[in-house]
Amino acid sequence: MARIAVRLVIRGRVQGVGYRWWARGQARRLKLAGWVRNRSDGSVELLAAGSSGAVEQLIEACRYGPPAAQVTLVERFEADDPGSGGFEERPTV
Repeated sequence: MARIAVRLVIRGRVQGVGYRWWARGQARRLKLAGWVRNRSDGSVELLAAGSSGAVEQLIEACRYGPPAAQVTLVERFEADDPGSGGFEERPTV
């Protein structure tokens, strides 16, 4: 199965609603590697790597997020694979 890596920037009401915690849980459930963090512009940034099917499932889920979120845009970019080190939350940038 092909392994891919993507970087997402999620915009809308995505900070202060548990989005990072929720995304980490989704990514771990899908057995993806990578990280998630808040950005100082109010968005959330996420890097995910794994099977193409699992990554696509995460991208679709990120379009909605946790119940309190209001996602307006998910931007997708190609990314370098971080390896298989698990999925973590990172500090705000």
